[in-house]
Amino acid sequence: MEIPPKSPDGSEKSPQSRELITSNTGSTLCMSSRSESVWTNTSRSKWDIYHKPIIVVSVGAAVFLFGMVITSLSWLGFLPNDKDVYKMCGPAFLSLGLMLLVCGLVWIPIIRKKQKQRQKSQFLQSLKSFFFNR
Repeated sequence: MEIPPKSPDGSEKSPQSRELITSNTGSTLCMSSRSESVWTNTSRSKWDIYHKPIIVVSVGAAVFLFGMVITSLSWLGFLPNDKDVYKMCGPAFLSLGLMLLVCGLVWIPIIRKKQKQRQKSQFLQSLKSFFFNR
């Protein structure tokens, strides 16, 4: 005779049936698919809106400058010549920093456009509710 394995907490239900009973994936899926700002009308500060692209631009600029320093020092001969690692890492940091810098700079106008669209949408919704709810 084979004894069914007990669950870790000692109850008789299998882990699969417990997951099916207590699962609330529908509500978490719905909650994670929409941001909270869509459901609320509270205004957010500029920092709350733009903090991610500002951080990406800052990190990108720092990495780009670090790559410039490493590249210039290695090509001018101030770093040891026997290690070609510096000559390879400098351009890698340059390209990575430039990529982050450009991504952050492109992200800012995208956020501005979304903010304008959201404001237009809220204005049209208020007009619609004003005229049709009379």
